[in-house]
Amino acid sequence: MAKILQIETATSFCSVALSIDGKTVFVKEESGQNLHARNLTLFIDEVIKSAGLAYADLDAIAVSKGPGSYTGLRIGVSTAKGLCYALEKPLIAIETLEMMAAGFLIKNPNYTGLICPMIDARRMEVYTSVFDSKLDILEPTSAKIIDENSFEHLLAQNKITFLGDGAAKCAETLNHANANFSEANFNSANYMSKLANEVFYKTNFEDVAYFEPFYLKDFVVTQPKKKV
Repeated sequence: MAKILQIETATSFCSVALSIDGKTVFVKEESGQNLHARNLTLFIDEVIKSAGLAYADLDAIAVSKGPGSYTGLRIGVSTAKGLCYALEKPLIAIETLEMMAAGFLIKNPNYTGLICPMIDARRMEVYTSVFDSKLDILEPTSAKIIDENSFEHLLAQNKITFLGDGAAKCAETLNHANANFSEANFNSANYMSKLANEVFYKTNFEDVAYFEPFYLKDFVVTQPKKKV
């Protein structure tokens, strides 16, 4: 039975879970600004101790690879890679939007519509993709500026549930009878368990030395304008 430590830091949620054989047994998470650097290692230690395990007992480390917050992803991935190096364990990377869609289906097992997870980027832009109820990808991950015509070809024939921290700001714009919005949080390492377990048994591991987060867009540092 694979024992996998799971890390999710793509948004404001700092989330750590431990799964055994694809089922979450412990989870520790909290939402807030600038939590990841301060709390991530503490959460990891608490989850492992709660399970009565030692770090050496782990079989793999899984991390939410993005897209999402540049800083959050950098902290999560660097922590995961550090553990893999120190413990000589394989690294598993899970696409963040797929994890969110999987979480929605865990909570709504009889759902038959489409799922559109959204992570807030800036203004009316989101990182998003579209999945069906079997987690097959209908629209690949992209950075999309949302307007009244977004997803119109899919909404014309399907009910779509929009979720994630980018969905709320789009609710008024995506005003369609087939558009539904979920306010629940699915940026949780809890929802990584089944996906990570499947990757583990396929041995589809990442190269720890070269793996980088899926930022999707380049990080741009902005500076305040000088007063004239």
